[in-house]
This record gives sequence, structure tokens and C-alpha cells, in this order.
Amino acid sequence: MDGEAAKSAFLGGIRVLIVEDEYFLADDLRKALVTQGAIVLGPVATVEPAIELLNSGQCDFAILDINLRGEQTFEIARESLAKGVPIAFATGYDQTAIPAELGGIRRFEKPLEFGSIVKFVAATAHDTR
Repeated sequence: MDGEAAKSAFLGGIRVLIVEDEYFLADDLRKALVTQGAIVLGPVATVEPAIELLNSGQCDFAILDINLRGEQTFEIARESLAKGVPIAFATGYDQTAIPAELGGIRRFEKPLEFGSIVKFVAATAHDTR
């Protein structure tokens, strides 16, 4: 496998939902995932379309900002877990902002380290496929 093929196979078509209201951050995260072979759903900046994409059954993993212009994403997190879709939070909030029942979810702090997120998505999503 050549370098480019190996690079694009790392995430191997994993479908990742990005829920983030900061456009440039969402786009940079999208690019990091696509470069590694992911199929990105979104990015979306509000709860309702995120839940619609989640309910489409086409999501293998979700990355959620906690606060979308005053609207929290915990409903999306709960819905994802109920459907067996692994998630991670990408947020500026600390652990105390997360409800206890969601406390075990991996949290990436802003500014984001995209390489760490890509590795986590690959390891987690491949385990659930």
C-alpha cells in the first residue's frame, strides 16, 4: 500500500458526525478527518439537524461541542449512546460542566489537537464496527 492509500485507509470510511458552531474549527476538524479517510456528516451547528443526522442511522461516531450558542448538546450525547454510537466532546468546558451520567465520555479540550482526535476516533469506531 503506498503512502497515500495507507493515509486514506486509517479511518477507512468511518462516518463521523461533527457538531460544532465555530465554523473554522469545524472545518479544520472536518479536513483532518477526511484526510484520514473518514466520511464527515455535517458539520452542523445546532441540535435539531444533529439529531436528524444521528437518527439517519449513518453515523459511526460523533464529536460534540458542549455549547452551541447557548444550546447544550447533552441530548445528542444521550441519543448517541442509546443508539450505540460512540462520542467524544470537543469543548472549552471542563469536566465539571458534564452531567455525571456522561462523565465517562472522552473530552478533548480546545484548542483541539486533531491528531489525537483522529487516533481516538479510529480506535473507538473500529472497536464498535
